Amino acid sequence: MNVYHITTTKAWEAAEDPGGYRAASLESEGFIHCSFKDQLSGVLERYYRGAGELLVLEIDPARLRAEMKTEPSTGGEDYPHIYGPINKDAVIGTAAVAAPA
Repeated sequence: MNVYHITTTKAWEAAEDPGGYRAASLESEGFIHCSFKDQLSGVLERYYRGAGELLVLEIDPARLRAEMKTEPSTGGEDYPHIYGPINKDAVIGTAAVAAPA
């Protein structure tokens, strides 16, 4: 099952191989926050309201070089967390999305 990460186009384009994409949360929390497909709209509503144009990365966990764990988050709902940079070849699709106003 693929997982998804919300970022900006600028941040994604700045990711350099072989280092891969590194979200700010990797430094501050030790992992990159991701979602399952059915969680995306709720995450956008809660954390990205008014953020403008965003980019959703679709990630194939089987291609990740970093470890991924599914763990409980706020409210007890399970979310995928990636414990390292996201290698670009694990990203199998991207989609522009507008944050809720």
